[in-house]
Amino acid sequence: MSTAEPRSTAPGGRPARTGEHALRLPVEVPSTALFTDHYELTMLQAALAAGTADRPCVFEVFTRKLPEGRRYGVLAGVGRVLDAVEHFRFEPAQLDHLRTHDVVDEATLDYLAGYRFSGTISGYPEGEVYFPGSPVLRVEGTFAECVLLETVILSILNHDSAIAAAASRMSSAAAGRPLIEMGARRTHELAAVAASRAAYIGGFTTTSDLAAGFRYDIPTTGTSAHAFTLLHDNERDAFEAQVAALGRGTTLLVDTYDVQEAVRTAVEVAGPELGAVRIDSGDLLLVAHRVRDQLDRLGARDTRIVVTSDLDEYAIASLAAAPVDAYGVGTQLVTGNGHPTCSMVYKLVARARSTEPGAPLEPVAKKSLGGKTSLGGRKWAARRRDAEGVAEAEVVGTGPVPAELADAQLLVELVRDGEVVGREPMDVARERHAAARAALPLSATQLSKGEPVIPTEYVAPQPG
Repeated sequence: MSTAEPRSTAPGGRPARTGEHALRLPVEVPSTALFTDHYELTMLQAALAAGTADRPCVFEVFTRKLPEGRRYGVLAGVGRVLDAVEHFRFEPAQLDHLRTHDVVDEATLDYLAGYRFSGTISGYPEGEVYFPGSPVLRVEGTFAECVLLETVILSILNHDSAIAAAASRMSSAAAGRPLIEMGARRTHELAAVAASRAAYIGGFTTTSDLAAGFRYDIPTTGTSAHAFTLLHDNERDAFEAQVAALGRGTTLLVDTYDVQEAVRTAVEVAGPELGAVRIDSGDLLLVAHRVRDQLDRLGARDTRIVVTSDLDEYAIASLAAAPVDAYGVGTQLVTGNGHPTCSMVYKLVARARSTEPGAPLEPVAKKSLGGKTSLGGRKWAARRRDAEGVAEAEVVGTGPVPAELADAQLLVELVRDGEVVGREPMDVARERHAAARAALPLSATQLSKGEPVIPTEYVAPQPG
């Protein structure tokens, strides 16, 4: 485990890592090679035997449609994908498992033993918004080295982008008020860490999950639950114990018994310096107004009000006129608020006919019924803006990029010749998302169901 580098101040006033460790996880990451589906390896075995495994190929990640009613997507998980690719190595124990269970033959195991991705990956930078058909990730190399990455790439991007999209809608509804991610107890323990990261990129400010704080340097927060109040003989004893331990700036939970009595006791114990009170039940709109009025009458005008209780973007928006200073969100965030995946796919879009150097790439695409068709060809993407800088179309094409869109291209280089070149601090992705969302038409932040806020236009290469 690495040690923390000296810290400086990042956007928002929080400490930030500096130096090389700012761009790497502060923990060791195990091999990601078995985060894959069985058929990836059997395809590899067949391709090796047929002599096609080394054909140059292009795979792309995209979604055919946004979750129902959503107006834009948010790409998150790019940094985790880079870590996963870097650690995609078949260790002896993993190879022994594949051999023992007769997953693939010895020739394939020999290939896997030396596997290192040596190709190129480009994609939308983390935090960018996307739309149906957006080629958010492009993986180029031999068929063998690219096909093995399909499952782990999709598992990361589908999960993290779903959480980031929900977080973005919630942060938009919060209109600048801080948001606390507190969903660790509502999902898998490792998914909770990834969810905290995605939520931070989507606009949340802190997390309750210490593992996310440790791994990604996200600010953590938390004080007490109802159990702490119930532990004591009465509410005053609980408040006095908490203030004695954590100081007058702590947050006291005031809805265990009677809210009005609890607020009075809280101010008596902590004085007007009380940091905040938390409300976790009841009619939050009504209770928040009553608590604010009571705090002001008691002289605790600077004491903040934090609300929790199964919030989502709609509940947050409904509290816009309430005297609420911060929101804590759990279940609805870490489950994507009804959309736990983005339905992203990883498709082969071009391949060479041979392994000869310079063999031209040919577009390939699946043709089927039921809306599962895809467009062949190695694609570029650009976002066309109007005279005021507002996005008006996602333009996707193959072949040369039109001159008028040359400066509006979206894909950036992430991996070159197997080496990661596009890793960046999360604060950069977080700021990028805020800027990208702000450049969308105003209707993007409406919570009512609607179509993608800008259309996707496809441009075919011009003949000659």
